[in-house]
Amino acid sequence: MDRRNFVKQSGLLMAGTLVPFSGFAMNRTNKYKMGLQLFTIRDAMERDPIGSLKTVRALGYEDLEIYGYDGENGTYYGFKSAEFKQILDDHQLTTSSGHYGLFEYFDKSDEALERYVDQCIAGAKILNQRYITWPWLAPNFRTLENFKILSQKLNTIGEQVNKAGLGFAYHNHGFEFEDLGGETGYDIILRETDPSLVKFQIDFYWVMHSAKQSPAKFIADQPGRYVMWHIKDMDKITRDYTELGNGSIDYNDILPHAERSGLEYYFLEQGGNFAKDSLQSITDSAAYFKENLQKYL
Repeated sequence: MDRRNFVKQSGLLMAGTLVPFSGFAMNRTNKYKMGLQLFTIRDAMERDPIGSLKTVRALGYEDLEIYGYDGENGTYYGFKSAEFKQILDDHQLTTSSGHYGLFEYFDKSDEALERYVDQCIAGAKILNQRYITWPWLAPNFRTLENFKILSQKLNTIGEQVNKAGLGFAYHNHGFEFEDLGGETGYDIILRETDPSLVKFQIDFYWVMHSAKQSPAKFIADQPGRYVMWHIKDMDKITRDYTELGNGSIDYNDILPHAERSGLEYYFLEQGGNFAKDSLQSITDSAAYFKENLQKYL
């Protein structure tokens, strides 16, 4: 199941929870909150959103990146925006960014896109999010010309979002780094978007998996623009997703670039290929991250 197809309305809440939550608090000395992209546990969020959030907080995660917003109904995971904000508050959780379904409007009218962006802004403001993030582009639109069109749409959305007092960012996968006759889609987006309007959420897994240059080089070329990070690991053999610490990405080399990057928020994520299940994977990744990598952030 992907972000596009995830159910927008959650079912009835389950009474039980997986991990007890009782006044849990961290004595945090780090500059940044440890974040989680909730897409990692999309199966658990579908079954029991409140219980899943309780588990997430008990593991030490403090900040979230959401997905699956229903703009027409103003809901997240089946809850009205204000209700979902209260649930987050009750569990001492924040959300700084959301992956919104902007890509679904790539071939729609400018008016339809503008209307949806207004819906996203309304939801993001209720949740007190800092960023609205464009997360995807459908395979049939991944051409040289369409990346140029996308760049202009990103500028337009960025202007609309910025005027509302929020930030706007683009999230990469691997397809942006495919060669399109001497340049890549990412080359075009970097070149043709306005740095004052469009920031970037760099997914380190996909850069290491598919790009020809390192994360450090991207950051050095456009310092201050990579305001959000996705941190996840890559299986040493299959190159699929894996839990942090099990894979081949040396984050001891990447994470010290936070200041130059312009980092504001980061989110641990695992798109699939769980050793056991998604909740166990975020447990294992959190433990490894806190023990070995959180010192950098």
